[in-house]
Amino acid sequence: MKIIVKDSAADASAAVADMLLQQIGKKQDSVLGLPTGGTPLGVYARLREAYRNGQGSYKFLTTFNLDEYIGLSSNDPESYAAYMLENLFGHVNIDISRTHVPRGSALDAETEAARYESLIAAYGGIDLMLLGLGRNAHIGFNEPGSPHNSRTRRVALTQSTLDANAAYFPAGAVQPSHAITMGIGTILECRKIVVLATGQGKADAVAASVKGPPSEDVPGSALIRHADITIVLDRAAAANLDYAQTRELEA
Repeated sequence: MKIIVKDSAADASAAVADMLLQQIGKKQDSVLGLPTGGTPLGVYARLREAYRNGQGSYKFLTTFNLDEYIGLSSNDPESYAAYMLENLFGHVNIDISRTHVPRGSALDAETEAARYESLIAAYGGIDLMLLGLGRNAHIGFNEPGSPHNSRTRRVALTQSTLDANAAYFPAGAVQPSHAITMGIGTILECRKIVVLATGQGKADAVAASVKGPPSEDVPGSALIRHADITIVLDRAAAANLDYAQTRELEA
């Protein structure tokens, strides 16, 4: 495990964007796993800016998003499919047919989850997975209690996650209570994992995930088993880590 601590959230996002650009540069047909939510917005902004400045080509990429709300179609403005189009895909030269998000409007969520799992395998797995970390240490929508060998599946969202995501829905909108998410076991099969966490609100989740031991009560703790994982933090998110854990890993 490599931990990188940056002075600010902006600096941490820039570092992660550089890692993605490096991956694309060395393998133009990379398969990437991508998150949504507030944490990666700075990363996607950096990628858009880099593309406008002639850096990075997305033409041959394949992407798989971590999750999607059940009950929302890809055309719904609150869907993660719409989020990706607004924040990244609509601004770069990516082939939309090679961008994959679970179909939240599928009639049978479990069948859709199985299809998505098989599709990831058909593409040879994911080269680099970018993750955020929830305040309760969830990864994707794998909430506390999720088995570390879990696969893509239908899940119920905890109240804390619903509360955290409520800001992304307009007043009066009905917020979905379930989602389709890649499982922790699916995530751990990715060849490289990069985790971005910023802000004081993530400090407890970061410490619980990094210090271990692995526990189903702390989904993020499963990641310490991975052979190639980099965790990028700002100083606020790293506040509860011991100095000895981070002093030689700062950049």
